[in-house]
Amino acid sequence: MSPFQEFFDACVGTWTTERTYHYLTLQEVERSHTEFAIQPVTVEGKAQVLADNQYPAVPDLDQLPGYHMEFVTVSDKGDRVNQSLNLLFVPRQQDGPMIVGDYLRDRAYEEARPIVSQFQFNPVSRELLMTTTYSRVVSVDSITLINPTLRIRKILNYRRPAEGESLQEVVLVGFGVEQKDSE
Repeated sequence: MSPFQEFFDACVGTWTTERTYHYLTLQEVERSHTEFAIQPVTVEGKAQVLADNQYPAVPDLDQLPGYHMEFVTVSDKGDRVNQSLNLLFVPRQQDGPMIVGDYLRDRAYEEARPIVSQFQFNPVSRELLMTTTYSRVVSVDSITLINPTLRIRKILNYRRPAEGESLQEVVLVGFGVEQKDSE
């Protein structure tokens, strides 16, 4: 089995996450607790994610990593967020060991709409790096699989720059420890 598939197989299950968010523009720190469940999605569900994003048909859809994720996040301020979404990873090319492709969701985190993002997977470090361009920010989200029951999460949100300019102004930094619940 490839490290790419091993990474996604390890992600299936129920996870508990403790995160800290640093809102740099507000000079605030927030902590949150998230419980989420990840299950494989059917081929029909994968096809629906493609259709929702008006994405071209993909061969061997049954071989691509696709998941249904549900989560509940409660912040230390008492704010509560529930979300349920389907997601799909479509590899496009391999550059050395690095796998690069598109990451599609039927519902984005920052904006309630289907969205296509980009991903890179490094099989050596077992890091999945996802970059999503929203209307106001660009979110760079990293998940590093330490072992099958422990992941480290890092989130950087940049103010969305003008077209053609590089990412510079960080508005949010998040860190998290994600532990898989025993099954």
